[in-house]
Amino acid sequence: MTEEKLETASTATRFTIPSRILHWTMAPMVIAQLLIGVIMIASLAYYPLLLAIHRPLGVAILLFAVVRLANRLTHRPPAFLATMSRAERKIATLSEYSLYALLLTQPVIGWATLSAAGLPVTLVGPIRLPAIAPRNVDLYAVLRECHGVFAFLLFAAFTAHMLAVLFHTLVLRDRLLDRMALWPSRFSGPRDDENLNGA
Repeated sequence: MTEEKLETASTATRFTIPSRILHWTMAPMVIAQLLIGVIMIASLAYYPLLLAIHRPLGVAILLFAVVRLANRLTHRPPAFLATMSRAERKIATLSEYSLYALLLTQPVIGWATLSAAGLPVTLVGPIRLPAIAPRNVDLYAVLRECHGVFAFLLFAAFTAHMLAVLFHTLVLRDRLLDRMALWPSRFSGPRDDENLNGA
């Protein structure tokens, strides 16, 4: 069987169920966090309420990102589709790890920013996270700027990811989205959704 046929056959392979559940659980969390960040800047009237949501949501995203990265490193993803060129595959791999890096780094920077400002990261009620940076005005200013820059980078990476998926779905129509879909796929085998181990 040729390489092209092997790659075409691999379209029947999907990400594992844990991978798909983690993906679709985390995606709306990231979207919500980005929207909250924009509204916090645009409307000071809702700032206290949004900040109270922003902090624990950031911690939740950090925890999910750690779990997702561990899952990604222990489960091989499906092979690339034959419709993707070598350059596209390299870009896809780079963008994937860039997203992981941003999803891990951004919450930590936010946490450090609050620590440098002397503000607690409250989760629920009296439960608070320990400070991870010394209280320092100059450090706070630097971290706050970094938090804004990384938020923009995360937005750009997330948008690029969405546009790539839409291009494959609406233009190429190669059913790339089916690899991560929770809904039934014509490519899935009879026991595909029962496979909880490996990809």
